[in-house]
Amino acid sequence: MAVLEIEIMGAKVLREKASPVDVVTDESRALIRDMFDTMYDAEGIGLAAPQVGISQRILVVDVAEEEVEERHVHALVNPVVVEASRETGKETEGCLSIPGLEETVTRPLQVVVEALSPDGEQVRIEADGLLARALQHELDHLDGVLFIDRLSSLKRGILLRKWRKSRGRS
Repeated sequence: MAVLEIEIMGAKVLREKASPVDVVTDESRALIRDMFDTMYDAEGIGLAAPQVGISQRILVVDVAEEEVEERHVHALVNPVVVEASRETGKETEGCLSIPGLEETVTRPLQVVVEALSPDGEQVRIEADGLLARALQHELDHLDGVLFIDRLSSLKRGILLRKWRKSRGRS
């Protein structure tokens, strides 16, 4: 198992639509293990393959819901949102590929995601709360979308200026 390098905003792979996985292989499962290691090392709750430089439709999440003392750990291959609630909520999001930036993002409160497990089995996840938000955030990465793309142009501009300044660029 290995901790992989996390791609930072500006990397081309973060803006590309990731390729579907034809068959879940031992190589896919090794990548998933490395992605969990990388996510835990970075103290994140989700990670998509493009964030480690691999343009494949694979994501991992590990979300703890303290109120109900429940933990949701998932590795998903070729995930798709098949249902989303009309009701939305606003919460602060950050991203391992944009360290140091956080902003409030509006997303559906509940989603249903279908995917393959690391064993190649069909899975269906009915998610709400933080798990729904994390899944949507990571699914966005598979389509080349960053959370800042979900902000108004004004907020996005402010955040991008802050980002450039934090990186020593004006």
